[in-house]
Amino acid sequence: MRALLIDDERLARLELRRLLAAHPTVEIVGEARDADEGEALIAEMNPDLIFLDIQMPGRTGFDLLADLDHPPAVIFTTAYDEFALRAFEVSALDYLLKPVAPERLAAAVEKATEKATEKATAARTTAATPIPPVPSQIFVKDGDHCWFVATDSIELLESEGNYARLYFTQAGERHRPLVLRSLNYLEERLDPRLYFRASRKHIVGLKWITRIDPSVSGGLELQMKGGQTVEMSRRQAARFKEVMSL
Repeated sequence: MRALLIDDERLARLELRRLLAAHPTVEIVGEARDADEGEALIAEMNPDLIFLDIQMPGRTGFDLLADLDHPPAVIFTTAYDEFALRAFEVSALDYLLKPVAPERLAAAVEKATEKATEKATAARTTAATPIPPVPSQIFVKDGDHCWFVATDSIELLESEGNYARLYFTQAGERHRPLVLRSLNYLEERLDPRLYFRASRKHIVGLKWITRIDPSVSGGLELQMKGGQTVEMSRRQAARFKEVMSL
């Protein structure tokens, strides 16, 4: 596994590097002193795993994860125990308190190895059995309500955990049913000429965008026809400009 160490304390990085020397399955490909350096290295190196501190100058470790569209697996390393619950809410593999105990690190590396194996197996399965595209019309059921929806009438898709909420208008009425599919699953099936992944949380229907403005975070702010405002991350904004330019 290719790993990055992101921590503002040089001695903490050195100690973690020393401890990881006992785990030949982990290859350290870089180090970062803060979230900005970490984000740049993640984009450049595309690591499988990051060891991430929480309290750093500027953005926190949680801020960094929120700004990544496809974050790698993460193991938090921190001196504070009060963030543990929040860490697992963002699907962290583990939460290690400094000074990091060798046996706790070994358990965390084992979890990361299992996760990497599962991911590789899923990728091979997906490649062997490609997901068919979404048909031009789909049946959507949410509780007692049912719709037959033209695919290109879906204005916005929003992640809610492992599910996705669809936004569309039918017969003059606004609807937002929850479907039991993940946003990643739907992204693989939607026509990229009609839809764009704006962030970890949103896929937007391109023809339903009514206004685009620069955002304070360096990305773009999209105004949708239905009234929603969608924040596009910096990385996706750069890709959006590239894809949509002549």
